[in-house]
Amino acid sequence: MGSNYGIILAAGEGKRMKSKFPKVLHKVCGKPIIDHVIKSLKESGVADFTVVVGHGADAVKSYLGQNVKTILQKEQLGTGHAVMCCREFLSGK
Repeated sequence: MGSNYGIILAAGEGKRMKSKFPKVLHKVCGKPIIDHVIKSLKESGVADFTVVVGHGADAVKSYLGQNVKTILQKEQLGTGHAVMCCREFLSGK
């Protein structure tokens, strides 16, 4: 692995937020949370990343557009499982 690769975990429900809206699309300082995360990755020199989606996947994918790689976590089985869903993305990198 010569470069840095990022994984954004965005599949959770956010039950404690008491909202049906995907938590990564909630706004903080006028922007969806996921925008802040992507900006931080890019500012840290991470240009290649994927977003693990699950709860509200269609809404998150629609917001991100086609230029952002997404991986579907069909069942939300925790953080470790979400990272395991990225094995193919990370293989050979």
